[in-house]
Amino acid sequence: MGSLPNIEAPSLEGFLAGRGSLLDVRSPAEFAQGHIPGAINLPLFSDAERAEIGTLYKQDGRPAAVRRGLALVGPRLESMATELERHAAATPGEPLRLHCWRGGMRSGSVTWLAGTLELPVQLLPGGYKAFRRWVLERFERPWPVRLLGGRTGSGKTELLLALRQRGVAVVDLEGLAHHRGSSFGALGLPPQPSSEHYENRIATELHALAGANAIWLEAESSQVGRCRIPAGLWRQMRESPVLEVRRPIDQRVAHLVRIYGVQEPQALAEATQRIARRLGPQRTALALEAIDRGDWATACRQMLDYYDRCYDHELREHQGASVDLGKLEASAAAEELLARRLVLRA
Repeated sequence: MGSLPNIEAPSLEGFLAGRGSLLDVRSPAEFAQGHIPGAINLPLFSDAERAEIGTLYKQDGRPAAVRRGLALVGPRLESMATELERHAAATPGEPLRLHCWRGGMRSGSVTWLAGTLELPVQLLPGGYKAFRRWVLERFERPWPVRLLGGRTGSGKTELLLALRQRGVAVVDLEGLAHHRGSSFGALGLPPQPSSEHYENRIATELHALAGANAIWLEAESSQVGRCRIPAGLWRQMRESPVLEVRRPIDQRVAHLVRIYGVQEPQALAEATQRIARRLGPQRTALALEAIDRGDWATACRQMLDYYDRCYDHELREHQGASVDLGKLEASAAAEELLARRLVLRA
């Protein structure tokens, strides 16, 4: 059986634009810390095996580490071959896109195996390490950032998503972080990514929007839950104009009740207690009592005073316009912003 030569992508961006299955052969822990969005983890070594081989390399040198690696991988070659064939079949006619940390022995070994199966492979120049350099460079580039602001409960995220459906360039910072940006923001959402992987997600989306006249983001603090907005992008956000969305308080309360009224009361109580010092003892007690009896509207109102004061303080640092959207649902509100040319399609 012959083997096919591997193909090194002409550029990192060419590699990212490919259509073949994207396979990351690093260990599960490396993958969890951060990976190229859309990649599939096909680890050559487990986390423990990688640590063992790394220690052996430092203590006894490369030949000893290679021999140990062969001993570990040998029994798994058949199952790995099956996985390579399965992923190749998912994108027929396209080379498998493959990488490890920096294009070394791990990607070379899997490329050899793919070649024995006559599966074409495209390698990422410089591996994931090169991708991370590319990610960080994205945030130092100027972007046409515009911010959508508004007090808590104004439905900013839903409005941004409705605008995206209508052809507006949008990066959903909260969606990418799996967090709504407050003490209550993680409730009902999947676990947050690492800050490294959050950067990967943002950079990939910004790159896809290159050339847009304006890219809309939600006005945020520098952290969305545990995820930190990249410093270069954050500097641009601080200097960007804000379009402030205004809603009546009854509408805001109703919106928050729809989101949080379905959460576990104990989780809501714990989130309230995390901001007790800022709420003050009286508001905290009233909020907790309301949660205990299932009166979500009253609980929300106790906390909106605190969140409104925080928002108003942050808004003073930005210039921009405001628009009263009343009780319009997100789709109608998006049409209103487009009709008034406050927001333009990409």
